[in-house]
Formats: sequence, C-alpha cells, structure tokens
Amino acid sequence: MKASPSSKFKGNNYIQVIFDSCRFDTFATARPKTIRKLGDLEQRWSYASWTAPSHYNLLTGLLPHTSPTRVFASEYYKHDFLRFSDRLGIEGIGFKSLIPKLYFPSFLKENLGYRTHAMVSLPVLNPRTVLNNGFDTYRLMEHHNDMRAMVQEMHFQEDRPSYYLLNVGETHYPYALPDEPPEDWPRISGVHGVFKHLDDHIVGGKLPRSKERFFNRNQMRMLKDRQVTAVKHLDRVVEELFDIVPKNTYITITADHGELFGESGYFGHGPIFHKKVFEVPFVEGKLR
Repeated sequence: MKASPSSKFKGNNYIQVIFDSCRFDTFATARPKTIRKLGDLEQRWSYASWTAPSHYNLLTGLLPHTSPTRVFASEYYKHDFLRFSDRLGIEGIGFKSLIPKLYFPSFLKENLGYRTHAMVSLPVLNPRTVLNNGFDTYRLMEHHNDMRAMVQEMHFQEDRPSYYLLNVGETHYPYALPDEPPEDWPRISGVHGVFKHLDDHIVGGKLPRSKERFFNRNQMRMLKDRQVTAVKHLDRVVEELFDIVPKNTYITITADHGELFGESGYFGHGPIFHKKVFEVPFVEGKLR
C-alpha cells in the first residue's frame, strides 16, 4: 500500500554518506572522533571497484558487506535487509519490501512517504544517469570536493522523514580540500586536465615502468597521506552535519570502494582486482 502525501509519517530520517574512494586503512589511520560517535568502525567490502556500479548497488539496498563463512548468500541478504528496520525505525522492512523495483529511493518515496534527496560530487553520477530514479531532488555539486556545501543545503520536514544520499569527493583523487588551490593538487600526466569528467578518466590501473609518467613510491605515500588528511577534515564537517539533523536521524558512513597507492604496482581504482580496492570503512548509528 502506497502512502498518501498528506499522511503523518513515522520513521527516522536516514542519511547515507559515501566517502568516495576511501579505503579502510586510511580511514582508520585518520582516527575520526566525531564519526565514531555513531558506532564501532567495521571493515567491510564493496560489491564493486568503481563509483557508478557501486552506487547502483548501494541504491538497491546492498550496503558494503561482511564476508561470513558457512552462510548462504540468500540468508546473508535476508539478514542484511532486515537492518533497514533499525535504520528507518519502521518494523517489517526486508528484501521483499523493495520488490519489484529493488530501488531504495523509490521504495522510500512511494511506499513510506519519504522526501528523497541526492547530492553527488562525481560527474559520473550526474542527474542524467539511471541513478536519478525515485529522488525528489538530485544534484551534481558545483565542486567535487566540498561536503560542507552539501550540509549547508540540507533541510528536514516535521511531518515526514527525509532520506539523503551524499557522495563526498574529498577522499577521491586528487584528495583535495575545498580551500586548496587547484594548482597545488598532485597531477597525473595526461589526465589531470579533465576534472569535468573526473571519474571517467581517473580510475587507475597497472602502473607503467616509466618513472616519468606516474608517481614514484614517495609520491604514492604522499597521496595516501592526503586521503588521511581528507578524512580528518571530513570528520569536522560531519560534526556540522550532526549539529543540524533532528534527533530521530540514522546515519550510515561508508565508501563506494577503496583505492590503490602503489600496492602490487597499481594506482587508483576501477579495472583492478586487489583487496585494497574493495576494503571500505563502515560506521553507522542513530544520533541520541
């Protein structure tokens, strides 16, 4: 039964914050204090190694997974989808609830009366993609690395809950904070001028033997440190998020995939099969 827009709705506001390209160990190294107020930090695994397919999975309700042994996949999915009852504060939410569309924003909007919003940083997720389905508002932000601008535009209604998807780009290459001039960003030869197509081109791969074209070991270490610094910055922005959301708000903070910083000769993400590109942080909980 679909909810009427004029009804009084029950349920938590729900926010999914996706730190794009943020691998688990850089998040753990940053030791974010504010984010950890939500709950324990878990190491989980992304279903995909690139931004677009990973976000599709996220929006079907498949959050990054654990890797249990001696468990049938169907049983894992059943258990995982039941967690949405806690996240939404509504009993009886499960896999069957999302059938037939299997698209989380549409389910929230059409069946539970949520206001649904997305703010994304990466152009590959722009509003003309298939991901823009079931959202009341869906916006590609002006800058790829400014979560604070997203927080400043968030609003909540008293008579119906809200769902927000925030794709946050500070942790994506070039791991730049909003106040850092572009001329100071690290550069990859041949691709650094295409930021309007950011994740179309900078998705990584096997590093060539030439030392001139890609970063050396020290530069790779510097890039990883930049991602750690980005997480520390975002922890302060999340504190601002906590200040504006209503008390009945559940927040999940995770990543769409990880990143390679020279391990096994790889950089970045995308066409890479390596555990570090699938390892992601996962923290969630309800604000008291």
